[in-house]
Amino acid sequence: MADTNAALRTPTDLNRNDTKSVADALNSALADSFALYFKTKNFHWHVSGPHFRDYHLLLDDQAAQILGITDAIAERVRKTGNLTLRSVGDIGRRQTLTDNDADYVSPGDMLAELREDNLKLVESFRTVKQAAEDAGDNATSGIVDEWTDQAEERAWFLFEASRKG
Repeated sequence: MADTNAALRTPTDLNRNDTKSVADALNSALADSFALYFKTKNFHWHVSGPHFRDYHLLLDDQAAQILGITDAIAERVRKTGNLTLRSVGDIGRRQTLTDNDADYVSPGDMLAELREDNLKLVESFRTVKQAAEDAGDNATSGIVDEWTDQAEERAWFLFEASRKG
């Protein structure tokens, strides 16, 4: 039986078995990034209350930042000679963050939930970092630091925006 993925196998000097673990970690982080992007946009569209404008703009900025890294994550998977996500169903099977389909979520609960989700994404990026270092994949190891910093900053902004008084 022919290897159907052979046509997409990008040349790399990295060990294929090692890059598979990096790709799995990256694809998990990518699925969570898409899930977090959509949840952030959901809350952006449905936020209400006295801080509407501030929260609306904050969540829109954060969603744009999250979406901005998805292509870089997917392309990193491909550069290591592996395959990345292909569909919404694939995202759903791999994501570890929970969706929120509630008809109403208070603004404070929105900020708290997104803060926790961003911190979970940080954990996912740390898993990517470790897998990359174990594989000798210094490019992935280096680039994931920026994604981690961005997620930590989003969590910090959400924390500060939710403080009372």
